[in-house]
Amino acid sequence: MGCFGFLKTMMFLFNGIIFLAGGVILGVGIWVKVDNGSILNFMQSLPGASSQMGQVLNVGYLLIALGAVLVVLGFLGCCGAIKESRCMLMLFFIIILIIFIAEVAGAIVILAFRPLAETLIKQLGVDAVKSLQSDFGKNQDVTGLWNTTMTGMKCCGFNNYTDFTNSYFVNSTKNYPVQCCNTSPCNQAAVMNSTVTGCFPALIKLVDKNAVIIIAVALGIAALELAAMIVSMVLYCKIGSKA
Repeated sequence: MGCFGFLKTMMFLFNGIIFLAGGVILGVGIWVKVDNGSILNFMQSLPGASSQMGQVLNVGYLLIALGAVLVVLGFLGCCGAIKESRCMLMLFFIIILIIFIAEVAGAIVILAFRPLAETLIKQLGVDAVKSLQSDFGKNQDVTGLWNTTMTGMKCCGFNNYTDFTNSYFVNSTKNYPVQCCNTSPCNQAAVMNSTVTGCFPALIKLVDKNAVIIIAVALGIAALELAAMIVSMVLYCKIGSKA
């Protein structure tokens, strides 16, 4: 019973933290979507803030989804352990198992079908360049998304500055986006001497640079998921044997 009680306590504490974290994330996501006006005014009042900072508000949807999943998991884990509910523990186990299988399947697909992934990324690049050529500077959503990406990653275009050559933006302003140059104005001469890389090469470099951290975090998450499944199933079996 000592081991059973310890597992119940750890299950409750661990999932209690998940529940509280999920509640906070869900609350922030809802706040971002409901009170986006005041948040946008605050962000744009910051020194050097971009006029396209409003695009950051779209993260609210992701926060709401992530928070909701964490709240459900935390609730099932906590109540299943304290109430000794086999149904809740089984639901908790199944949800974690589905997430774990999806993660493993995704990793296998990426490794096994890497050539296909590269082809899809290249096609994505073609579509991205078409979007830059026709919509950047004309469509507010597209312009804001690319401005936020290029400013955050300190990059220019999908491949490089040539993605903007003969585009609507360049033909209209006779300049390239300011993110593409180290100096201002960002004209043809300045951009040709610029050292700013494209966003896709910058992303690849970022992933390669932090590969060890990414792998360590992924393994840590997988270990936690396995531990959660093992503990929930042990409790499930123990509760069943007591009935």
